[in-house]
Amino acid sequence: MEAVIENVITLVLSNFTVTLFLLGLVTAGIGMLRTRRRRGRLAAQDVWEKLLNHFLLLSVGVSYLYNFVMHSVFGDFTAEIIGWDQSPFQLEVAFASLGFAAVGFLAFPSRQGWMVKLAALLGPALFLWGAAAGHIYQIATTGNQAQGNAGSILYTDVLLPVVGFVFLWGYVASARRERADLDRDDEAADMVRA
Repeated sequence: MEAVIENVITLVLSNFTVTLFLLGLVTAGIGMLRTRRRRGRLAAQDVWEKLLNHFLLLSVGVSYLYNFVMHSVFGDFTAEIIGWDQSPFQLEVAFASLGFAAVGFLAFPSRQGWMVKLAALLGPALFLWGAAAGHIYQIATTGNQAQGNAGSILYTDVLLPVVGFVFLWGYVASARRERADLDRDDEAADMVRA
């Protein structure tokens, strides 16, 4: 049993980007259920808002905080998992990750506007796509198939920003549709009164 627990913990922590994304989906789902129970209905904007906000909290905020800790406190271990030698650049990646985490946490609350949420997605997206290109280059030129270079991290480096932008698009589009519906209802009410 101890070996099973150890293997599960290793799987969860070594695939932290997948773990935190899935946890974000679960917590967003719980938030949707609570909203539906409280209001009696769940609008499209509620769905997109929960998905985006929990993505920002977990896949950006917590994920990059974890990345900060791994690259700063456990730098030697992290370098080994990626298939690199320890380097001073590792600390720079750590502090960049800390900045992304701070913006992810800042963008999480519902009261934040879509521009803040875009900013929280844009920096990490460019970082991740650049990291993915670096991983692919390392695979092609050195054959680096280390778990932290060619494993799930490579796929999430490419796909998670796309998912984040889809959540943002859904959030903005549903808010605009809801606002347009309210404007039409107001116009109809004005016509009835006139």
